[in-house]
Amino acid sequence: QVQFVESGGGLVQPGGSLRLSCVASGTIFSIYYMGWYRQAPGKQRELVARISSGGGGSTNYADSVKGRFAISRVNAKNTVYLQMNSLKPEDTAVYYCNRFPPDTAYWGQGTQVTVSS
Repeated sequence: QVQFVESGGGLVQPGGSLRLSCVASGTIFSIYYMGWYRQAPGKQRELVARISSGGGGSTNYADSVKGRFAISRVNAKNTVYLQMNSLKPEDTAVYYCNRFPPDTAYWGQGTQVTVSS
């Protein structure tokens, strides 16, 4: 079955960086657009970034993370990454990866990112 496993979260100070990874299994990874999503306490899950299928030549970002986050993919490793720089307290959330648009059957457990001094 399709599975997405996220990792790389943690506690970081404001202004710091983290790199999230998501490994996919049970799917032909390269043919799908992929996205990173996040859900903060008390808020709905939102799309943070997405990347096109194949070589990933097209990317899009939420306004709140433009210029700070970068999504990339390595199809040979069935992996999508999210490089997060200049982190802010408002970036605190559980981060998930999924196809774009997301398939609700395939949400994983996510990885917690906490930005705090």
